[in-house]
Amino acid sequence: MFAVYAGQIHPENPLEGLVVGERPDPEVPDGWTTVTVKAASINHHDVWSLRGVGLREESLPMILGCDAAGYDEDGNEVLVHAVVSDPSWRGDETLDPKRSLLSERHQGTFAEKVAVPTRNVVPKPAGLSFSEAACLPTAWLTAYRMLFTQSGLKQGDTVLVQGAGGGVATALITLARAAGFRVFATSRDEDKRAKALEIGAHEVFESGARLPAKVDAVMETVGAATWSHSVKSMRPGGTIVISGATSGDAPKAAELTRIFFQQMRVHGSTMGTRDELHALAQFMDVTGTRPLIDSEIPMADAAQGLQRVVDGDVFGKIVLTL
Repeated sequence: MFAVYAGQIHPENPLEGLVVGERPDPEVPDGWTTVTVKAASINHHDVWSLRGVGLREESLPMILGCDAAGYDEDGNEVLVHAVVSDPSWRGDETLDPKRSLLSERHQGTFAEKVAVPTRNVVPKPAGLSFSEAACLPTAWLTAYRMLFTQSGLKQGDTVLVQGAGGGVATALITLARAAGFRVFATSRDEDKRAKALEIGAHEVFESGARLPAKVDAVMETVGAATWSHSVKSMRPGGTIVISGATSGDAPKAAELTRIFFQQMRVHGSTMGTRDELHALAQFMDVTGTRPLIDSEIPMADAAQGLQRVVDGDVFGKIVLTL
């Protein structure tokens, strides 16, 4: 079958290890099923895999991709939940110490077919296209869990989204506005600030700028470059939800004194559960909210999309279609 996969690991030049070609059809263990892929979306995770972060040399060749929408074996339109937990695990899959994501230990979604545990197949609402649905299982699910499970926000509260532009940040802005939160967003890039306003932010600011009011929660995916600003922008008793650190995990100032003195909370968040993915899909369907798609390109041209992610030249999600 056609597939896009990591053939080698190249930490400095990740696309040198990318291969577009043929791979065997997926093996289907007991308790697993196959999904015929119609659309998949690119995540930073795919670039990290090509760099060898979370993907071991001995696991190669590895088909890339965490996200997909397509048809199950009975012809139903479905989403793929990317978190693969241990078969014996019960409860929140993101807390399973043995969990992995598709394309780490199991072949990923950038292919004509993908094998997944049967429990990882979630119905796709008819109102969402395959391309729209393919954006949800990683970036949008991460944003959904940050906002609705981890933050403690309620309608009318103010939330700051750092680093508008990436898949998670754009999802956070869109979901937060749809949920009735007041949304502030930051970016170093003027064009991205303008786009953030278009997709739902109430106000936008340059990175590090003083805000007109303290916020109830901060959604943090940037890390070291914005951490101090995130803490200083928050009201006493507020919450930072962090799900990434793309600029590094060693900020110049940890702001520990401010955190404990103002009784702030720091809440880690990783991906989301199968039930949360189902709830997210229903939320999108009921509210009419749709993922922001930067572009749709044929899966055969995946290298172009991955290079744009490497360059940071993305606003929303890049979708690969079959």
